[in-house]
Amino acid sequence: MERNSKKEIWFVTGSQHLYGAEVLKQVAAHAATIVDTWNAEAGFSAPMQLKPVVTDPDAILKVCLEAGASPDCVGLVVWMHTFSPAKMWIRGLNVLSKPLCHVHTQFNAAIPWENIDMDFMNLNQSAHGDREFGYLMTRMRKRRKIITGHWKSPELQAELGTWIRVALGWNEMQHLKVARLGDNMREVAVTEGDKVDAQIRFGTAVNGYDSSDVLRYLEGLSGSAVEALMEEYEAQYVLSPELRKGGEKRKSLEEAARIELALQSFLEEGGFGAFTDTFENLGNFVQLPGIAVQRLMAKGYGFGAEGDWKTAALLRAMKVMSGGMAGGTSFMEDYTYHFSGSRSLVLGAHMLEICPSIAAGKVSCEVHPLGIGGKADPVRLVFDGAAGPAINASLIDMGNRFRLLVNEVHSVDPEQQLPKLPVARVLWDPMPNLSVAASAWIMAGGAHHTVYTQALTTAYMEDFAEIAGIELLVIDEQTRMRDFKDLLHANEAYYQLFQHGF
Repeated sequence: MERNSKKEIWFVTGSQHLYGAEVLKQVAAHAATIVDTWNAEAGFSAPMQLKPVVTDPDAILKVCLEAGASPDCVGLVVWMHTFSPAKMWIRGLNVLSKPLCHVHTQFNAAIPWENIDMDFMNLNQSAHGDREFGYLMTRMRKRRKIITGHWKSPELQAELGTWIRVALGWNEMQHLKVARLGDNMREVAVTEGDKVDAQIRFGTAVNGYDSSDVLRYLEGLSGSAVEALMEEYEAQYVLSPELRKGGEKRKSLEEAARIELALQSFLEEGGFGAFTDTFENLGNFVQLPGIAVQRLMAKGYGFGAEGDWKTAALLRAMKVMSGGMAGGTSFMEDYTYHFSGSRSLVLGAHMLEICPSIAAGKVSCEVHPLGIGGKADPVRLVFDGAAGPAINASLIDMGNRFRLLVNEVHSVDPEQQLPKLPVARVLWDPMPNLSVAASAWIMAGGAHHTVYTQALTTAYMEDFAEIAGIELLVIDEQTRMRDFKDLLHANEAYYQLFQHGF
C-alpha cells in the first residue's frame, strides 16, 4: 500500500503534573522523537500523528472525543512515559470509538548504571505507569493491542506496523458498502447471515441490486473504451487463439470487456468496495462475469460468489490491510482433495473467480463452457497459484456471534500439469495435516468460501478479531482435535455468558 496520507494514527502520551514542568517538557520531547523516528524509518502504512501530552481527565476526554470525530484518525497508540493515575482515563476510554494499541516501552533502552538517580527514575516510569494504565483497561474490559519492547527495535516496529494495517482494514470495513447482485444461492446455508447484525458489529452496509442495475451502464459505453480494454487484455495476458483478433470467439472477449466496464462503473458510482453475484440471478447478462470479477479483485475490490457478502466484505478489508505487500489475496473455495499416502493436499479453485494477484508465472485468458447459469461461455483468467506460506480465513455467522476461522497452509506447485482444468487454481498443504485441518474446520462450522492470502499472516487476523470483538479460532501446526473440541465448548459457554452480561 502506498503511504496513506489521508489516514493517520494518533500517538498519545500520558503523564501528570506531579513531576513539574521540566519533566513534562522532556516527556513531550521524547514523544516527538519517537514519532519522528517512526515516520522516517519504520515504513508504517499510515503516518503517526503526535498529539499533546495528556495530564488530566479533561485533556484525555478531549483527545478521545476528537479521535472519534476525526474521519482521518483510524486508531490510537497510547504510552505512559511517567506514572499517569489511571482514573483520569475513565471518561476518555468510555467514549473512545477507535481501535487502541497500548505500546509498553520506555525512551531509554539501557539503565545508565553510573548516573541513574531519582530524577531519572521519576522521568522514566513506563514500567510503572503502563501497568497502572493496563489495570484500568482490563478492569473496564477494553479491547486493545499490547506491544512490549523498545520503540527502536525492529520487532516492535513490525508488530506495530501489522496493527496499523489492520486498523486501516477495520476503518475500511466501518464504511464499506457491499452490493449484492441477485440473492444468495438457493438453499445454501453458510453464505447467508444477519446483515443487520453485521452492520452493527462491523459498520458494513449490505444491500441488494438487480442485474439490470449493472447492465444499464452498457448503454453509454463507447466502442473506443471497449477496444482499449481488449488491448489491455492482450498486453497483460496470453490470449487463447479463439480470443485474438480474427478468432472465432473474439465477440466473447468483447462482451467480457463490456461487462467489466459496466460493472466497474456501477461500483464506482455507488461507492461500493465489495460485491457479490450468483449464477442463479444473471438476468440479461450474456455471460457470467469472470475476467471482470478477477480483474476487479486485483484492483482491490472485495468479492463473494453466490451472494456471499461476508467473504466479500472480509476480502475487501484484507485487500486494504495487504496493500503494497508481497503476495496476493483472493476469494477462494476448497474444491477437491488429493489424498496421498505421504501428504494429502487441497485444490482450491472456483468456477471463474480467483484473483490473479496470487498467480505464479504467466496468466492465460481463455473461454470455456461453464455448464451452469444457462448463459454464453464466459471468459476467464487461468493460472496456477504461487507456492509458499498462506492462510485461509472465513467469517461465519454463528447466530449469536460472528466467528473468524483461520487455517494456516503451505501452497505447493502442482505435481502434474492440469491441461483440461479451465480455471485458476492453487494447491495447498493445510496445517497440521488434511485430516485434522478439515475435521477441525468442519467442527467449527467453517465455510467452503474463504479469503486466501499469501500477504497476511495469522497475526493480522488476531488483531482484526480483537478490534472487532469477535471470536477467533486458528487451525495451525499445533492443532489437536481433542484440544480444539474443548476450545469450541469453552468458547460456546463464554459467549453465552457474555451475551447475558456476565
